[in-house]
Order: sequence, then C-alpha cells, then structure tokens
Amino acid sequence: MGTRASVAERMNLLHANDKAGEYPASYYAATANALAPFAPLKGQVTADVCIIGGGYTGLSAALHCAQAGLSVVLLEAHRVGFGASGRNGGQVGSGQRLEQDALEKMAGREAAHALWDMGQEAKDLVRDLAGSMGLPFHPGVAHACYAQSEVDHTHRYAEKLARDYGYNQIEPLDKAGIGALIGSDRFAGGEVDRGAGHLHPLNFALGLARAAAEAGARIHERSEVLLIKHGLRPIVQTGQGRVSCNHVILAGNGYLGGLERKVAARVMPINNFILATEPLGAQAKDILAENIAVADTKFVVNYWRLSDEGRLLFGGGESYGYRFPDILKTVRKPMLAVYPQLAEARIDYAWGGTLAITMNRMPCFARPHANVLSASGYSGHGVALATLAGKLMAQAVQGQAAGFDVMATLPQPRFPGGAALRWPLLVAAMSWYSLRDRLGV
Repeated sequence: MGTRASVAERMNLLHANDKAGEYPASYYAATANALAPFAPLKGQVTADVCIIGGGYTGLSAALHCAQAGLSVVLLEAHRVGFGASGRNGGQVGSGQRLEQDALEKMAGREAAHALWDMGQEAKDLVRDLAGSMGLPFHPGVAHACYAQSEVDHTHRYAEKLARDYGYNQIEPLDKAGIGALIGSDRFAGGEVDRGAGHLHPLNFALGLARAAAEAGARIHERSEVLLIKHGLRPIVQTGQGRVSCNHVILAGNGYLGGLERKVAARVMPINNFILATEPLGAQAKDILAENIAVADTKFVVNYWRLSDEGRLLFGGGESYGYRFPDILKTVRKPMLAVYPQLAEARIDYAWGGTLAITMNRMPCFARPHANVLSASGYSGHGVALATLAGKLMAQAVQGQAAGFDVMATLPQPRFPGGAALRWPLLVAAMSWYSLRDRLGV
C-alpha cells in the first residue's frame, strides 16, 4: 500500500519535485515579502464560490469576487503562489500569446481586435494591481532575433500593430541596437516594447493573496482538493474538509491533474527552469544597459532580466516528464551561449516549475460542467492573462460573462490521444523543435 501511494505521489506534479507546503529554493522565495500561512480547511463550510488553486488566476478571481460581495473560499494544495505564479520570468507582455495576424485568421478581424484589447486590459490590470501593492513594475521587454528573416518579420509586425491597432510603443532595433541594449553579439536585431514590463512574480502573487484576504476571501493553504461532486450545488472535498458552493472556479493550471479530464485533454503541463547568478556588480550594465526583460526567438524560449541587486535571472530549457532534470546543466548552457562572459559567474539559485500549454497556444477557457468555470493553458503568457482570467471568471459567476465568452469561443483542440497519450506525443514533437533550435534551422 505504501509503495503504491508513493508511486502515485511521484506521478502527481503537485508533489513530484517539491516539499509539501514549501516554496522552492528560488531567488523569488529568498526575496519574498513575508505573508503568514493560511490555515488548512477543516470541517464543512459553505460559499458562493469555491476556487481551486492559489496562483494568479485563483487569487485574482478571489479578489474580484470578494470585492463584489460574494462569499469566497480558495483552496491551495501548498502555499499561495506555489506554482508557476511564483516561479516564472516575471514578464508582462502585450496582446495575446499568438500574434494578431494569426488571431485574425483564427477568429476574424473583429474578434482579433477584441482579443488585442483584452490583452492590453490584462497588462494594465497587472500594472494597476502592482501599483496598489507598492510593487515595482519595470517597463520594457525586448525581443531578440537570431536571423535576419526574424528581424524583418518583427519589424513588419510592429508596423502592423501601429497601423491596425494603434499601438506605437514598439521600437525596432538593428544588430547594433539590440547588441548595445542587451550586451550580446548573438542577435541580428529585434525590438523593445516600451509598453510591456516585468516584476517580481512571487511578490505579485503574495500581494494578490493579501488583497483578497483583506477583501473577505477565505484562503486555505495545505488543502489539496481530492474530489469534486458536481450538481446544482457542487461539493469540493479535501483531506480534512469540504466546501458546499454555488460555483466552482478551476484555477490549477499545470497542477490541475485529474480533477477535470475535459480540461486535461486540452491543457498540457510542461516544466521550465531559471537560474540566478551572484550579484554582477559593475558587470550588470554590460549585460543589460536598461532595466528591461528580454526573450529570444527560439522555439524553446530563453528569457532573462536583472534583479534589483544586479543578478542575472536567466530562464530556458524545458522538460516534459514528472521529474525535473539537472537544472543547472539545462539552463547554464543557453545562458553562456548568449553571455559567454559569465562563464566564471557563480550560480546562487536554480529552480524549476510547471506551467501549461495548449495546442494552439491560446488559453483554454471552458465550462466543463454546470456551475463550473475553468481557465488555464496560458502558454508562457500567464502573468497578465491569468490575472485577467480570474477577473473574467469573477464577472461570469455574477452573470456578466461577455469577456469570458470571447475567450471560451476560440477553437481549442484536444491534444492527439487526449489526456492518456498527449504526453508521449508532445515529447516527440517538442524534442524535434528543440533539435531545430540547436541546429539553428
């Protein structure tokens, strides 16, 4: 019995790589604004809304539901901000995960404009919430292109956004321009989006939790959901308690597991990794001339920025199994490919986390059952979109579902093979694209 239980736990991403109820040993956890733990759920409680998951999606939903006067219970298996919300690169990008050309083909020009506006609303929401917390929001995200064809595409896309969407915050850069900005000669050119930005992701999650609790939401940590009994009044069961509610909001993203198979067939968890160097001192200005974030054009994206004390936070590499690989080895190689001058820099932190992607890289908004809403699969664009998703679901449970429905009507195909076979098929596909990255194809 013990052996079967331990195997099951290792196959559960909530437990496969982390200690129960503890944040990973990341730079973010080491510099977090302290927030006292919330007590686990015990016994039976009732609520208008029960939210499963304490990341950006769930915390934003809890905040906006509570502010609207609804009674809210949020259940988090570990700690608020434990998952991707407390481990990511902190970048807050413009628009959606897909470019507007692709969205125009997918949904039509009118819907594409609505989706662009929602992406801008998401970015503004994060900036405003961060401001209300006293959390710095640093403007500027650069995109660094390896090939001239990518540079040409990037510059044409900036022209399109200015012409068709009225967005003029993007500055095109040639090889000399991108090199001067990011201190690397690896790139052929790129751009910098002055309307995007970056922040401390875990402190943003903790700030949302603090604000939601102050608004009246009841947050319970160390309260892993084991079962949902669907019906006119759903029951959400944990190991020590249960919630009877009018609405359930699923906000587990890559950690949702088997709680909802209709979502699992369309949303795939993957793992991503970040290193933090020692403080670089005067060398930091040679790495980034401005306090911006950067992402490159690899299929398996590399992304980086400086911390407030001048550490390089560099993310890259992916894995598709339950267990994390050697993170230092996985990420240090692409970091040195961009910044070989950091070969002697000490690495002080190395951590990983689980996010979620979809087939078409657009978020999966769904109503899998009566009185149940779900949003997940932000595909690396989650700081802004997950925060907005929580607000949209809070509006939907109040009967104002227009924003949620814009996202929910987008086509969201199942992964081939559904939940059972998605993993091996995805591994094969992603391994091919990773090989293309390495070969420069």
